[in-house]
Amino acid sequence: MSADGTPRCGTLAPLCLGMAALAACAPNPAPGGASRLTVAQQVSGTTALLQAVSAVDERVVWVSGHAGTWARTLDGGATWSVGRVPGADTLQFRDVHALSADLAWLLSAGPGALSRIYRTTDGGATWALQFTNDMPRAFYDCLSFWDARRGLAYSDQVDGRIMLLETSDGGETWSLVPGDRLPAALPGEGGFAASGTCLITRPGGHAWIATGNGPKARVLHSADYGQSWSVVEAPVAGGRAAGLATITFRDDRHGAALGGPIGDPEARSDNVAVTTDGGRTWQLAGRTTYPGAVYGASYVPAAGGTIVAVSPKGADLSRDDGATWTRLDSLSYWGIGFAPNGTGWITGPRGRIARVDIR
Repeated sequence: MSADGTPRCGTLAPLCLGMAALAACAPNPAPGGASRLTVAQQVSGTTALLQAVSAVDERVVWVSGHAGTWARTLDGGATWSVGRVPGADTLQFRDVHALSADLAWLLSAGPGALSRIYRTTDGGATWALQFTNDMPRAFYDCLSFWDARRGLAYSDQVDGRIMLLETSDGGETWSLVPGDRLPAALPGEGGFAASGTCLITRPGGHAWIATGNGPKARVLHSADYGQSWSVVEAPVAGGRAAGLATITFRDDRHGAALGGPIGDPEARSDNVAVTTDGGRTWQLAGRTTYPGAVYGASYVPAAGGTIVAVSPKGADLSRDDGATWTRLDSLSYWGIGFAPNGTGWITGPRGRIARVDIR
């Protein structure tokens, strides 16, 4: 990522800062006639850029960001505790994956040794460094876990090889997935470390990876816990600093992959593709209301085809699997995550956290 915080491929004891109360704010009006929709700003206790969200449930949520920062709430965001990983003040935690109030992983993104993975098993009281990248041209963008033992981490390609790490022991050890289990990479292809959502996992062994910066935007899929992978093109324009940045599924068949021209924040383009067959084929859907690229997106659990998509230009809502979009908020957001009950959080610059309730 560049110095101004724009994501790109490749060269693209915890300090407690106290607790803060939920900020009072009037709910945003429900676009498109939604029956219930509120976006409530919360007080995070940090001014760091917050890029990723992992919502365990409607009460336990983790977020991560720049300057080695992580934050956690145990009460749905009414109060947040904030910390920094010791010795990681210069790192940018572009992804977080949590399985409980105690167990979480952080991924810092950057070239070479700036890409690292940390784990806590005690709610952030201590952090163990599990992985440090030793390849100067690798740049890890996203990670995701199926359970407490099995997980993946994805990097930009190196010398035509897709760089994908796997673990089967909770991150105690990580190994590169052999090249014969993966398709060849396209020139320049990688992930955008924008929101930690270019790689996702689902129960039953499914995983999807959304790629960008190559001549074509593509989606990789595994249905067997990463033992084998297929790849298909998605109808979102690729190219330098363009392509897919985020992918989300509401079940094993219905999904959306979003992105656009990250290198041109004022450009308008077809930036949403959808699938109804688990990612074997993709079709264009409607454009978001804002220009530039989508940085992160998530289906809203228990709300049918409802998707929220965020970017530095604002947040959008679709209630028809991406066919049409309405404006949800005009503030800048990067990270997004929804709990199984449908409550979500979106994050952004200067410690911004908002709780999103949609029914």
